[in-house]
Amino acid sequence: MTRRTTKASSAQTTEKTKDRAPSEAQAPTALPSRLPYLIGRTDRIVKRRLGEVLAPHGLTLPQFTALSVLHARGPTSNAQLAERSLISPQSANEVVKTMEARGWIVRQPDPLHGRIVLLSLTDGARALLRQCDDTVAAMERDMLDGIDAAHAAMLQELLKTCARNLR
Repeated sequence: MTRRTTKASSAQTTEKTKDRAPSEAQAPTALPSRLPYLIGRTDRIVKRRLGEVLAPHGLTLPQFTALSVLHARGPTSNAQLAERSLISPQSANEVVKTMEARGWIVRQPDPLHGRIVLLSLTDGARALLRQCDDTVAAMERDMLDGIDAAHAAMLQELLKTCARNLR
């Protein structure tokens, strides 16, 4: 008896759906448009695309990020590198080991604090980053397609302000 009731209910539901306009019957579920969701969604897409464009250069996204941080900041401790690269200290250790093995970074004692070791880029890492510049710039142009330069600059400033406000 339960089956017949289920089939009858299903048939009634199907009939009701047929009577509705197509937009009502199959209205897509709207994606949330809250800013945190949109930023997170964009972050996931950007990370995936960066991983794809960096792979031919032999780099992972965490390696590229760490090398970029070292390039921008100069000699940096492992803890600072982890924080600025947005990865855990444990992940930073693994990234640093790989980059050191590939000859991209060197370790030197901090002249001001004997227990801190500073990480610095090698000339090979700087050359690798220069090779990646065009690739990453092309991906960024794809991301900003249809957005004029003034709005792109505004977006950059607004995202910086959002990050600063949440710190």
